[in-house]
Amino acid sequence: MRVLAITFLLMSLVSAAGVASSNALSNDSLAQSSLVGRWHVKFTLIGGSEKNLVFASHEKGVGAFELLDTGPDNKSVPTPQPAAWSKTLENVSISGEVELPIGTCCRETGTLILKGKLLANNSFSGKLIFVTNVDEEESPYKFRSTIGTFTASRLSD
Repeated sequence: MRVLAITFLLMSLVSAAGVASSNALSNDSLAQSSLVGRWHVKFTLIGGSEKNLVFASHEKGVGAFELLDTGPDNKSVPTPQPAAWSKTLENVSISGEVELPIGTCCRETGTLILKGKLLANNSFSGKLIFVTNVDEEESPYKFRSTIGTFTASRLSD
């Protein structure tokens, strides 16, 4: 009985080590993947319709938002908006100042922040928050904000 217990324990340890090493390999491949390039980002703010932008990322955390359908009358914004990004292992953070439609009547300027995880070398997804430049007394942070979700896929050059 003791031999059986020791055998089971050793098999469990070997199995756990194998799973850990395979997870490490996938984390290593994600850590080595580059965010540099062009990404099609689909996003939806709560209570709003799906919107699209292209995030053009360059070396050293520099990038730009090309807003495809966020301008007045759902038209593109002609000038790319500066953005910044960072990546640690599989975590991705992107932010920049934009003007977005809020609901059906209004447009507001503010900071668009995307926080997500790399799913593969060619995609990432997560949650976003849009913090406007408008004061809002009821908010604990004193700024109006709205949240949503996004998905991003790499564009071929």
